[in-house]
Amino acid sequence: MSVQSLTLSQVKQLAIKKEAYIYYIFLFVLLFFAALLQDTAFLTVSNFMNIVKQTAPLTIMAVGLTFALAVGHIDLSIGSVVALSALVGALLLQHTGIPLAVLGALLVGVTVGLINGLLIERLQVSSLLITLGTMGVITGIARQLTNLESVPIINQSFTFMFGAGSVFNIPVLLIWTLVISLAAYLVLNKLSAGRHLLAVGGNPNAARAMGIKVTRVRLYALLASSTAAALAGLLYAGRLHGARYTLGEADLLTVIAAVAIGGTSLFGGRACIVGAILGSWLMGMINNGLILSGFSTNEQMIARGIILIIAVAIGVKEYRNG
Repeated sequence: MSVQSLTLSQVKQLAIKKEAYIYYIFLFVLLFFAALLQDTAFLTVSNFMNIVKQTAPLTIMAVGLTFALAVGHIDLSIGSVVALSALVGALLLQHTGIPLAVLGALLVGVTVGLINGLLIERLQVSSLLITLGTMGVITGIARQLTNLESVPIINQSFTFMFGAGSVFNIPVLLIWTLVISLAAYLVLNKLSAGRHLLAVGGNPNAARAMGIKVTRVRLYALLASSTAAALAGLLYAGRLHGARYTLGEADLLTVIAAVAIGGTSLFGGRACIVGAILGSWLMGMINNGLILSGFSTNEQMIARGIILIIAVAIGVKEYRNG
């Protein structure tokens, strides 16, 4: 269909597509803070690059959570996985090389995702309850592992690869974001695996009748979510030159809000990787704007909570409208 052949009605339909909401919201927030903070460094390349770098772990988590939500599950354990993975990676780095440290950290995510998936599918219990339980267990393990002490990372190669480095003036954190996001986009939009994820989330009985192994697809989705959180833990550790049990504990609400605002349904059947990326950047931009405006940490938490409520309200409305 050519642009000339589009009717006014069709143009309006394209303009109000659910997937387009995030672009309008992003642009509105950008213009709002640009006008409010015109005498600050908000509208500078360096500030926007800082936003992208600071939100890189959130973006990776949002991309992973998109897979879980696509099949109708929610993973509340991702914040605790971030902390435990970062601590395991930092501890292993003191005694082994980078490959084993990275492998150990990612195995934390794989293990948690596998446990979550098996418990949910075998017990036929809500993913909300299971991942809430595993979140508590993992948080306790992370606190016990180092007795609430931070683990410094002095390996410069590790910090370069997972947070502090740049390649041809491109921050490594941005490279990680683009690589993981592109891989997730291709899986979800170009491969049969992505179609299976959305089919399972949209109507599991119909998907089962089509020969799709529903249990296996759901398990893979939770593995993707938890493994992405483990990678986010490595990125936190690399950027901060260390790991501690508090990493990721305040990220859950932000990530859920980012994914929901980005166009992914909280009830399965619809997912948007680009929306998740823009949603995470939007949350980062809001935090950045609030800080430059002089808002306190408590007030920033209130703002994130309000945004999450709005996102959930939109998601529930869309679900009821079919």
